[in-house]
Amino acid sequence: MADIARQGRKAFAFNSHESGKRHPLVAAAMVLPLAALLLFLFGGFEQVAAQASSVGVMLGR
Repeated sequence: MADIARQGRKAFAFNSHESGKRHPLVAAAMVLPLAALLLFLFGGFEQVAAQASSVGVMLGR
């Protein structure tokens, strides 16, 4: 019986009904530092610059 109650609490904990919806700016503020760290660690800045440059050339700028 206790196992069933524990499973119910787990299901409720992963459900977003309690916390409601998160504002998009709050979500972005949570994700952007991690994204910047990953870009830095894996050398993504050069890749982003190269991609932006090729898009600029394609657009004729």
